[in-house]
Amino acid sequence: MIKKFLVSAFVLLTAVSSATVTALSENDYAAPAEVGLSADRMAALRAHVAGYVDTGRLVGATTLVAKKGKIAHFETYGQINKENGTQMAEDAVFRIYSMTKPITGVGLMMLWEEGKFKLDDPVSKYLPEFANQRVFTGANEDGSLQTVPVERESTIRDLLTHTSGLTYGVFGNTPVDQLYLKAGLFNPELTLAQQTEILGGLPLLYQPGQAWVYSLSVDVQGRLIEVLSGQSLGEFFAERIFAPLGMVDTGFFVRPDQLDRFVEMYAPNEEQKQLVAYRGDFFSDYTVKPNSESGGGGLVSTTLDYWRFAQMVANGGELNGTRLLKESTVDLMRQNHLPSNLKGIAGGTQGLDFGLGFAVVKDVTKQGGATNEGEYFWGGMANTIFWIDPEDELVAIFMTNILPSGIYPLRNELRDKIYGEAD
Repeated sequence: MIKKFLVSAFVLLTAVSSATVTALSENDYAAPAEVGLSADRMAALRAHVAGYVDTGRLVGATTLVAKKGKIAHFETYGQINKENGTQMAEDAVFRIYSMTKPITGVGLMMLWEEGKFKLDDPVSKYLPEFANQRVFTGANEDGSLQTVPVERESTIRDLLTHTSGLTYGVFGNTPVDQLYLKAGLFNPELTLAQQTEILGGLPLLYQPGQAWVYSLSVDVQGRLIEVLSGQSLGEFFAERIFAPLGMVDTGFFVRPDQLDRFVEMYAPNEEQKQLVAYRGDFFSDYTVKPNSESGGGGLVSTTLDYWRFAQMVANGGELNGTRLLKESTVDLMRQNHLPSNLKGIAGGTQGLDFGLGFAVVKDVTKQGGATNEGEYFWGGMANTIFWIDPEDELVAIFMTNILPSGIYPLRNELRDKIYGEAD
């Protein structure tokens, strides 16, 4: 349950450098009415998520809503692990999967501010393995792929907008996706450098700039960070983002002291009647430092840690005096950067454009839930979600760990509870 004004009940984050944001205090919290939120709507949000837990559709979750830089709602629900009965905690550690991507985008844009690259530089300028790429056009009878040369090289802007021509390899079944698997791209023994070396030599699914396809582009961004900074991705994140923001529970693996609050992953059993601990293809226990630190989906984090990151972005690149990005850079990131020939994500059917690391709401009528134009957001495979609403100065975060992705329409439901009339 929430203890909004008892700071000792929240995670007191330890200062890790002289430039680190200090521990949370009473000034970081506010009653809903103090920041223009409806207490009834927050109660409706709480009841809605509690209903998912009470009916067995979720084992555990957290919700956080901040407005004007202050946390007005922070709730825990259910359990971290139903097998041992551990109750959900405010400092529970979640697999955030693709909510790693905005952090990687911020890291890359920090280096852009330093003049390390230009957005329209070819990727091959820094990663030579991406030179002379070819594009899939069809398959021969023997299973080999027909390819043609790229019409233009993919750029760093293409990587940031998922228009590079890459695909993911695990979420699609095209011949190129299959080739990713055959090439051993996801071998856990490989380093990030080795993975990108393989990836650069494989055919693209489409010509750069000709389609928006969710892809390994952000993992390539992570490798760019390594090359441009001279650090491993984990070292860069820890030194340049996590330590300054006080994100002491975020990283690429779970430390021994975090294990008792590491949230179990669940999925419906074969009969779809109850949730059981998941041990399928996407399972990782995260207890060992990975050889390849995935900028596209490798982090674990807590609700409050991720709020620190999201609030920094919402504030225009600064949190409590610690600045990571210029306000103009954040403004650039939340603008649409899709090529003019593209109508948006999924051909514009969802009313979404794409910025530099975030989806951006363009047409609220196509969103299927309450929102404002200009909201930018992303989520993770285990049904985590966050969004930033500049118009309402609002940050919202939902954490859980359940598969498959999209099992429930939680993003739209949560937005309706926050913005809509209370039940």
